[in-house]
Amino acid sequence: METILSLNNLTKKFGKITAVDQLSFSIEKGNVYGILGPNGSGKSTTLGMVLNVVNKSSGNYQWFDGNTSTHNALKKVGAIIEHPNFYPYMTAVQNLALVCKIKGTNPKKIKEKLEIVGLLDRKDSKFKTFSLGMKQRLAIASALLNDPEILILDEPTNGLDPQGIHQIREIIRNIASGGTTILLASHLLDEVEKVCSHVVIIRKGVKLYSGLVDEIVSSHGFFELKAKDMLQLENLLGKHPKIGKIVDKEGMLTAFLDDPMEADEINEYLFKNGLSLSFLLKRKESLEEQFLQLTNQTSQN
Repeated sequence: METILSLNNLTKKFGKITAVDQLSFSIEKGNVYGILGPNGSGKSTTLGMVLNVVNKSSGNYQWFDGNTSTHNALKKVGAIIEHPNFYPYMTAVQNLALVCKIKGTNPKKIKEKLEIVGLLDRKDSKFKTFSLGMKQRLAIASALLNDPEILILDEPTNGLDPQGIHQIREIIRNIASGGTTILLASHLLDEVEKVCSHVVIIRKGVKLYSGLVDEIVSSHGFFELKAKDMLQLENLLGKHPKIGKIVDKEGMLTAFLDDPMEADEINEYLFKNGLSLSFLLKRKESLEEQFLQLTNQTSQN
């Protein structure tokens, strides 16, 4: 798999504050990566460093094969790291034509990119008439004008209404399906789970997890159970070879699975041992639950 970007112990300090702390991960071609973390976790600073708009304190990063200068590498990158900034009295086409002039790209691509983001029918409308979601979509079209190998988006759905969020996510999926690698920063778990194939979770600038989204949510899940005799229930669950940790919370037992098991199997096991359940539900840990565990931001904190 071709590597698009590699970070090696990348660090950024602002005085005594360490915004990004020895961050290391790689981005492989053709995937959608999410940098996920609470606000203030160092996501935007990380993107700023690899885009050469924020100076690193230590560590390094390299684009593509490592033999390409950052200046030349960035010609193959499309990025939106701030709010869309276009001329309000110019139309969508006029604004993108200006971007083409600055980037040295072919203006013949403008209509194609507007179609990708669903704005072709508004190509002659002035920017000032656009909604926030439309402005964001125009910014994505602008970032695509140079046919980038990787598209970098910082909080792409921030401030949008549900319809605008849905539209941006669909556009990201469509762009990715065409083979463009995407790196997006987000504090929204839902966004990463629905859009990304890979995730890097950071908190206070420190990497907590890096890998496939499917892997972080691929635990075997857990059962939530109740019975008249809760002590007997806990005792029997503790003896089952497929069950690991058991948590008692507000009169409900949560039994985490070490191996795959369906509800009918645990129900039959307990019944054979003289216990009838009054409640049984199998659940799978969501990315949110995994994220909360990783960042230690449980409801008890």
